[in-house]
Amino acid sequence: MSDVTAPAAEHQGRGIVLIVLAFLCLALISAFAKAASPGVSSGVLVFFQYAISLVVLAPWFLRGGVGNLRTQHLGLEIVWAIFGLGSQFLLFVALDLQTPLMDAVLLANASPLFIPLVAWVWQKARPDSGLWISLIIGFVGIILILQPGAGVVGAGTPIALAAGVCSAIGLSAAGRLQLTDPPARTLFWYFALSSILAIPLLVTSWTPPSAAGWGYLLGIGISMAAAQVLTVLAYGQASPSRLAPFNYSVVVFSALIGWVVWAEVPNALTIIGVILVAAGGILSTQRHRGLHPHLPFHRV
Repeated sequence: MSDVTAPAAEHQGRGIVLIVLAFLCLALISAFAKAASPGVSSGVLVFFQYAISLVVLAPWFLRGGVGNLRTQHLGLEIVWAIFGLGSQFLLFVALDLQTPLMDAVLLANASPLFIPLVAWVWQKARPDSGLWISLIIGFVGIILILQPGAGVVGAGTPIALAAGVCSAIGLSAAGRLQLTDPPARTLFWYFALSSILAIPLLVTSWTPPSAAGWGYLLGIGISMAAAQVLTVLAYGQASPSRLAPFNYSVVVFSALIGWVVWAEVPNALTIIGVILVAAGGILSTQRHRGLHPHLPFHRV
């Protein structure tokens, strides 16, 4: 069944290219963060991620005038900023604890498995049997990645999983905002509020970065800004339901970067777990799109 509010003229090929590039940028953010630690703290990383993105995207935010940035949903904006910031901070902490890049990125992006549970609590939308099957598939994959009792779980692995939970809560709030506010407005408040909320993390953990550290910070900020713009452009070319399976390209990119840069080679159980998590997430978003409001079903 096609989306009734999909773009009038879809260009699926362009949409796929744009969304894959967006998730390449997200993989680069995590790679830069891993490379920057331990010389640059997670608090410093997360502050500059949002602050640089805010500056880079300022011309887009201000294109319609300051008045166009007024929001009637400041509460939801704050919820998104708190949990979005929390998700990124926890991901950076997990990477600082030497969690393999692919594992950390996958678990932090496991939000499609948690969003239906958030909707159950928040909106009283009880999962049906089909949704439970997709969630069970995904959670079995998470168990295979964690491999409890096998002595392979690092301290950062559960922290990365907590990042995925925070992401699900933040995206649920973002989804409600997208029903009323344009992307430029919601992203402005997200970056602005996150930058403000990250100031205590910056101040309490500040040490001057090295020249390479400043380079990584700049790369993180620019990559975040590019990822947001590419996502908006992608959803203008093709409907989210068609592009959702390509969201997990971030895991492929992270695995390749982890292998080439840090010689991180996952074991067989981890690979099976990754496949199951991706399958569960894709099934969840494809067959139960109404529980994933963070996917914009209007033309952006």
